[in-house]
Amino acid sequence: MTFSKTTTELSETLQDIPPGFLNTMGYVDRSEVNGPGCRAVVWVQGCLRACPGCFNPASWSFEPNQLITIDDLVERILSEPRNEGVTFSGGEPFWQASALAEVARRVKEQGLNVMSFSGFTLEQLQSKSAPPESQALLAQLDILVDGPYVESLAINDPSSPVSSKNQRVRVFNPALKERITWASDQLEVHVLKDGSRIFTGYQGQIGVFE
Repeated sequence: MTFSKTTTELSETLQDIPPGFLNTMGYVDRSEVNGPGCRAVVWVQGCLRACPGCFNPASWSFEPNQLITIDDLVERILSEPRNEGVTFSGGEPFWQASALAEVARRVKEQGLNVMSFSGFTLEQLQSKSAPPESQALLAQLDILVDGPYVESLAINDPSSPVSSKNQRVRVFNPALKERITWASDQLEVHVLKDGSRIFTGYQGQIGVFE
């Protein structure tokens, strides 16, 4: 799968997402392995890269999965008092930059911090060829982990916050500079109300078990 072969298809598929909605593949509260402290994690649906060794291949498709309104997502994040921040993962968050920027703005107004993973580098996100509204989302971020996962550069280190050597942790909020303490290969399991389980944190992966 390449960018040139899928850009038109992507544009058409994104139009299927109603205004004010996000296309997501998963959500958890109170995660402690996806950024500093205790936080909500939103996995968005859709990525063009198809990186070898990708931890979340189910996130590649841009077809509508779990649609949620911006209002409902913000309410959900804020309803858990132990969440001190939210992390956007995927999938590729910056293909839904406009909606996520609005989510970020609203939760930051309530004192939460915002972090995102991205397969794009910071330089790419700052360029004219970046996905629409990338600058709006960047402006709201306290932390960005940027760069695609490269299997040949994989890190298997319980002290590393990134999964491959090319990735970087960009800290835009100085207050969080000393809180880069999560590790990419920690494992966390969340048991949902319906009895299903989501595991996350192990090399950035999200898995769902009935």
